[in-house]
Amino acid sequence: MQFFSGFSLQNEEYLFDKYIDNSAYSVCGFSYGSIKALAYVKEQLKLGNRVDRLQLLSPAFFQTKSDKFKRLQMLAYSKNKIEYIKQFINSCFSPYEKKIVESEKATKEELDELLNYKWDLDDFRYLISKGLHVEVYLGAEDKIIDADGAKEFFLEVSTVTYMKNANHFLQIN
Repeated sequence: MQFFSGFSLQNEEYLFDKYIDNSAYSVCGFSYGSIKALAYVKEQLKLGNRVDRLQLLSPAFFQTKSDKFKRLQMLAYSKNKIEYIKQFINSCFSPYEKKIVESEKATKEELDELLNYKWDLDDFRYLISKGLHVEVYLGAEDKIIDADGAKEFFLEVSTVTYMKNANHFLQIN
């Protein structure tokens, strides 16, 4: 199993043990890592490599957010990167108890990619045509992404598990 971490995070996959398929032909991405996981799967399929399952955990879905929201996020990051990451991680856990996660240096370019990434249904139609199964996991109490917008978008091309009381890390109280 190949796992791609969320924005500014590393080694957080332990939080998703109950959802992750650990088979050799499974690829999983959390939040920003979902963007990377999709790109990786597309590349693997082009190379003729086997991939059976793509799991997107709280995929970074901001295409329904306003340009003003995105500019404010970039401005806050530019003003104080450390405080921005701290608040970001706290929001990921809200409204539940914060767990230990490792943070790594995140770049302005990564944040820009995360905020402005446009998911494309044709990418998923291509994956499905290659026999790939796509799973998306969303928390209704997610304070980071537009979980309702993501649910509506991904329902057409994946199996969506929408957890009523879950946060961005898919924790349920």
